[in-house]
Amino acid sequence: MGEVYAQVTLRGPAGRRRLRLLVDTGSTYSWIREDRLRELGIRPVDEYPFDVIEDVDVTRPIGQGVVEYGGDARWTVLVFARRGDGEVLGLHALEGLALEVDPANKKLRRRRHLRA
Repeated sequence: MGEVYAQVTLRGPAGRRRLRLLVDTGSTYSWIREDRLRELGIRPVDEYPFDVIEDVDVTRPIGQGVVEYGGDARWTVLVFARRGDGEVLGLHALEGLALEVDPANKKLRRRRHLRA
């Protein structure tokens, strides 16, 4: 399928930041560098264990912020990524924004219908 990237704006209590993120439908949540999240005023609210691609278990803090794409904005769960972790736009954000991957054109598109 190849890689798909999305230009999004991430908002928190202390501001906003435009990011180019790899779209990863295999990742439940979006992973963003913790220094970026803290700059936006996003604070951890919990910690979750994750199975990462290297088949390793890691624990990371999570928080909440607003992701904007194509004129729409939704609250989403954000993982505080550490150095060495990738930054990705995950499935929770995609579903919240009613987006799906268009593999032929390597971009995101609006869903015509949501899954019930």
